[in-house]
Amino acid sequence: MAEISVPEFRTRWQTLRTRYRHLFGAKAAFGFTVLGLLILTGILAPILAPHAPNRQDLMSAMLPPDWTGPHVLGTDHVGRDILSRIIFGARVSLVIALCVALFASVAGVFLGIVSGYFGGRIDGAIQKLVEITWSFPPLMLAIAIVAFIGQGLTIVIVALTAQRWIPYARVTRAEAMALKEREFVTAARALGAKDGFIIRHHILPNVMLSIIVITTFSMANAIIAESSLSFLGLGVPPTIPTWGGMLSDARSYISSAWWMALFPGLAIFLTVLGLNLLGDVLRTQFDPKLKSH
Repeated sequence: MAEISVPEFRTRWQTLRTRYRHLFGAKAAFGFTVLGLLILTGILAPILAPHAPNRQDLMSAMLPPDWTGPHVLGTDHVGRDILSRIIFGARVSLVIALCVALFASVAGVFLGIVSGYFGGRIDGAIQKLVEITWSFPPLMLAIAIVAFIGQGLTIVIVALTAQRWIPYARVTRAEAMALKEREFVTAARALGAKDGFIIRHHILPNVMLSIIVITTFSMANAIIAESSLSFLGLGVPPTIPTWGGMLSDARSYISSAWWMALFPGLAIFLTVLGLNLLGDVLRTQFDPKLKSH
């Protein structure tokens, strides 16, 4: 195996940085850091949390933050540790964000590619479904589903997925309509390739970058929606700590225990900001229309 000299390595590194300059910026670093911390915190929550998230201690209720004490971010109205609940709340946000993004992308990409590739009546039927589903406000649709079926982590994921497949379907439909007229697809069809083979090997690989970009925004929207449902008392059961549920508990104590609302609110804000910045960076890097900017 040929060795690479130091000047050649520097040249290749500079070329890589120039080609993917947006991925080496401050926005990308912040976004990747937030995503990494969210994943690590969700996985290692039992190890990182200093206390059990639902452990109540009325003698320690509403203690302010103490950077050198047992409750770094303070306690809530029943003595539960704020830091531990934020850490375990990250696990719920991570699970919901990943599951909603996964299920929405699978459903949306499938319907979008089928709609754009085959066209005709199939396209018309799928677009009617998109129009009907899109006519409902996203949060109101999720509230209706949860109120009708009941609370639970699985139900929340289904409720949030019910409309979030539409951006995937719209983008992949437009790209599939353009790709099916390209020369390499025409050549594959002339050589006898079946529609399924063309979709798997020619259409789907060419829409993956768009799917990745949409997924980052979808995860951020799912976290906001889950927090909104939990704030309204329609999210996961109260025994499961969530950031939105913590904000709901803090409403009555906002003037006397500011830390109860501040820290979960910051967790939501920083997580959503990081994911949105990451999605913006990926879109700028891989969208041909934006690469030159």
